[in-house]
Amino acid sequence: MLNGLRWLALEVKYLDRAQSFYEAFLDLDVRSTSDNEVALGVGETDLVLRRPQSVPRGGLHTHYAMSIPRDEYDSWYERLDDRFDLVEHSFGDSKSLYFYDTEGNCVELGQSDVAGPGVDGMFEVVFEVEDLDSAQSRYERLGFETVDEGEGRKRVRMTAGSFDIELWEPHLGLADARGGVHVDVGIATEDAESIVAAVRDDMAVSELDDGYRLRDPDGHYLTLVET
Repeated sequence: MLNGLRWLALEVKYLDRAQSFYEAFLDLDVRSTSDNEVALGVGETDLVLRRPQSVPRGGLHTHYAMSIPRDEYDSWYERLDDRFDLVEHSFGDSKSLYFYDTEGNCVELGQSDVAGPGVDGMFEVVFEVEDLDSAQSRYERLGFETVDEGEGRKRVRMTAGSFDIELWEPHLGLADARGGVHVDVGIATEDAESIVAAVRDDMAVSELDDGYRLRDPDGHYLTLVET
């Protein structure tokens, strides 16, 4: 069982520039730093900004979504509208706004039932894949459940309860977003060994002190962290 998104890592050229962006525009606090990466707090998830010096590298042009309280949406829109070319979309009774960070990642702020104040959690990450059918099967065996399939089968939405992923064939989505390449995420689980057994035939597996690191055929890294 998958219990939560521990981190999403993004590849950046200049740590200070990327860190300043997320601190200034999204009020994210620094949780840890090193010579090559900075971890910022997004609720229970770390947003890791990482220089490309080893693998896993961190995702490129990744589209991901963070939660904001419903009653803060208008104030966030007003705050960001002067600085960014915002794109807005509605999903039922919820709205999201989209803009881009310093590295070309598409950032989504979506109305959610979170306490806040401010950005309070990450609820979606998009992976670009070459073969949607095989990727969907693989991630179902990892423990994700398919909840929606896009028109023309260019994308599949899957959930692990507390967060979702989307698998995209190469295309431009809302706000001209692209799915991330060599995305690196950490996922909490109470039964990493069973998950690894279900995907060992088509994912590279490395054993770690506190879990397992998986690499799928599209070059995405998923680290299963035992809880």
